[in-house]
Amino acid sequence: MSDVAKTKNVKKEMSRLANFTKGFFKENPVFVFLLGLCPALAVTGTVEASLGMGILVIFVLTSSNVVVSLIRKWIPHQIRVPSYIVIISTFVTIVGLLTEAYAYALHGELGIFIPLIVVNCLILGRAESYASKNKVHDAAIDGFGMGLGFLGALVVIGFFREFLSTGAIAYGVYLPLAETPGSIINIDSYVFSMDAFGQAPGGFLVIGLLLGIFNFVAILKRNKKERERQRMIEEKKRQALERKRQKAKEKAGANA
Repeated sequence: MSDVAKTKNVKKEMSRLANFTKGFFKENPVFVFLLGLCPALAVTGTVEASLGMGILVIFVLTSSNVVVSLIRKWIPHQIRVPSYIVIISTFVTIVGLLTEAYAYALHGELGIFIPLIVVNCLILGRAESYASKNKVHDAAIDGFGMGLGFLGALVVIGFFREFLSTGAIAYGVYLPLAETPGSIINIDSYVFSMDAFGQAPGGFLVIGLLLGIFNFVAILKRNKKERERQRMIEEKKRQALERKRQKAKEKAGANA
């Protein structure tokens, strides 16, 4: 294999890695694009419920991206959005039936928010903006990566809400993670018994605080890049001025 071909392969792998990881921080669906805020507020009372919803969204998002990419050339432009909704609703029906059969407690906890995955702006948006314009493997990577970013955001929100409202992080309640329910963390203190965080107002508060932290970090990174850019510009100006002075000295020496 030639060096040019190797370079192209490396660039392709790097671009796929960037495509996969962009949903974690840079293009996080919840904390950057503010998509899927309905489930982010409604089902993040516990870590397990957040994890369950995230897993369902990953499956639906990845599967719908793959199917949309496969048949993108045969979908008429005028009916593309209804077609995407039919594809998404098919996978939502599948996950709804599977959840009811194998994780009935989770199905009862998520309730109406399982069928509402059909109208999740994240899933429809990725189908329209990415899957319909790219190859199958790239669409699958995009769907899985953005789904993981969504899951991560839900779990972080669920962690703070559950811990602040109960002082514990339970497992085995909604998901079949253990034969008997238990808890990873259990702190018996009135400080971690703020019931409001288990309700809708607490959800708004936690999401608002996390958005503030996320934006603060993004601003710090942006300012750092701007300072580096200004430093590079100043360095280039200095080098250009030095070269100009050197040429002037050489010209003066030649005239002498």
